[in-house]
Amino acid sequence: MPITPPLFDIRGLCKSYGARVVLAGLDFTVERGECLVILGRSGSGKSVTLRLLVGLDPPDSGSIRFDGGEIAGLSERELLPIRRRVAMLFQGGALFDSMNVFDNLAFPLREHRTLAESAVAERVAQLLELVRLPGIEEKSPADLSGGMKKRVALARALALEPEALLFDEPTTGLDPVSSASIARLIRETRERLHTTVVVVTHDLALARGIADRVAFLDGGRFRFLGTLAEAEVSVDPLLADFLAGREEPVDVTESIHRP
Repeated sequence: MPITPPLFDIRGLCKSYGARVVLAGLDFTVERGECLVILGRSGSGKSVTLRLLVGLDPPDSGSIRFDGGEIAGLSERELLPIRRRVAMLFQGGALFDSMNVFDNLAFPLREHRTLAESAVAERVAQLLELVRLPGIEEKSPADLSGGMKKRVALARALALEPEALLFDEPTTGLDPVSSASIARLIRETRERLHTTVVVVTHDLALARGIADRVAFLDGGRFRFLGTLAEAEVSVDPLLADFLAGREEPVDVTESIHRP
């Protein structure tokens, strides 16, 4: 029997900003239907990795294959079909403040589908039911709590039925109850729609609630890639410190030169 290839296959991915090296030869795959959670401290390059996966930033070198096709080096026009299949949810939700909830959710449908307005309204209602926010079509983003904004952003991301969802710190700024709700929603969405999910976060509770595998990003590469159970028995001291919530040791050289 043939083995199904991964949805994402990343090899030798490098990215720098000026003299700062963020990714230094990253290698990994994302299997179809799995949830991969990328862990790491602030500034480790987690969000940059997501942006590269969907072509928002170009890599300096390396290969990014999606569904067997190379996307590194594609033009904006050539990336459009990929972005209809891969939706990215940003930290703040990136809702249009000038539009109400209905028009936010209708926007991708009107841009990429030829639908009657009655069909658009039906789809918007379905999406709000999916994220457990029925009947809020007329509300503006300013009227929503942080957790509600993230739910509406997820609903909009699901409008075109993407094969993959990329989440950038989905629980940042949320209280523990709202964070647990987002974790449950990610699980339910994936199970119901069979979506491949990649999440970058430093929220260990979220990772424990949704991950099939976790990757720990440090120094531009993954120091660890495997299950959480495997991570928790790893002998890697940096990974152990991260999972225990311990701060990294102070860099003596850096502290001497810090103003």
